Amino acid sequence: MTHQEKARDLLRRWKGDRFAFGMGALSQAGALCARLGKTALIIAKSGSATPVAEAVADLLSCAGIRIAGGSIVEGARPNAPREDVYRIETHILHRRPEMIVAVGGGSNIDACKAANALAAVGWKTPELDAYFGTGLVKQAILEVRRAPLPLFAVQTAASSAAHLTKYANVTDPATWQKKLIIDEAIVPPVAVFDYETTLSAPPSLTREGVLDTLAHTFESFCGAKGGSYALEEEIAVTAISLLAQYAPRLAQDPGDREAREAVGLASDLGGYAIMAGGTSGAHLNSFSLVDIASHGTACGILNPYYAVFYGSAIARQLRTVGAIFAAHGFLDQDPSGLEGRALSCAVARAMMAFNQAIGAPVTLGELPGFSSAHIERCLSAAKDPQLRVKLQNMPVAMTPGDVDEYMRPVLEAAAMGVFDGIREKE
Repeated sequence: MTHQEKARDLLRRWKGDRFAFGMGALSQAGALCARLGKTALIIAKSGSATPVAEAVADLLSCAGIRIAGGSIVEGARPNAPREDVYRIETHILHRRPEMIVAVGGGSNIDACKAANALAAVGWKTPELDAYFGTGLVKQAILEVRRAPLPLFAVQTAASSAAHLTKYANVTDPATWQKKLIIDEAIVPPVAVFDYETTLSAPPSLTREGVLDTLAHTFESFCGAKGGSYALEEEIAVTAISLLAQYAPRLAQDPGDREAREAVGLASDLGGYAIMAGGTSGAHLNSFSLVDIASHGTACGILNPYYAVFYGSAIARQLRTVGAIFAAHGFLDQDPSGLEGRALSCAVARAMMAFNQAIGAPVTLGELPGFSSAHIERCLSAAKDPQLRVKLQNMPVAMTPGDVDEYMRPVLEAAAMGVFDGIREKE
């Protein structure tokens, strides 16, 4: 079985007929949406998502579904600013559709998930901050006895896998801090991802999506334990193998359809990975770097340094990931013969070599505008109770009291591109 075949099998086993994916999958939008109601509010950002949104509107019309308000609502800007969430919530409350159709990349889908939740449970507390954290939307649903509308997610970017997950990232532009809703109640019941929609993606967006996908699978695999280990390993090996083989090809030829499909499959597996497990350090810190780097780029820079920090706890995972990178020429050593710090540093260097092969940076210091203030912002956010889950998900778990002692050296190492100062936590 090829890695592509394995990816399709994993996704079908996970989502069944609730998710249509692959080249040409958009044609199934009408049939999928018809399961949810007869009136749809379509929300899409102007620009690259517009032709897809218009195609979706035509497909829904053919399926007998009316567009609420008669027009497409402007979607969210990058990083899902909180004011866009409130604006979208207003459209939901005033147009009163039976369902929501979110068309676009992760930022728009995340904003729609958050706005939809707030429109339902805001009768309890209308402030979005009340729902950042884990399971707070579901708890509010039980109290107000009002559920979010069904949401049909139409993904257009191989990156966040927001169309498949329980996560919604929202940014406060005043502080440049991103926060997170984690809740099963916001998982889209049906979704579609037509990989053909990514053919027009600019190289920067493609690169960022590859790094985000790698972060989802790598971080979740590093945190796998007990009964989840076998599944996370299966997902990670499949997705990372696809990325290692096809992402450099895509960097050279953005029109490579085979590579586009491979990266799309890997991205969807990234969604499976974070639903089966969860992300940790690199994702947590990326939330504080939104003013200087995309989420995927920040995670891509940070994960090699966290691999060294986690090293003593994830030797098994590092050998597995190292073998994949070695098979594709990113590691010139056999990881099976390495131990301890030598193993973690070798795999970290392989991850950095992969970054460079697709044109991505490998240090925070390469980011325009980076300063020591960003490190302080990362450390402060890591102590925020609303983001505690990321500390707890680490293979080497931290408490807020550990942040200055152990996280600071990781971030300082990532700023300079060295591993020497990273301290391993006993």
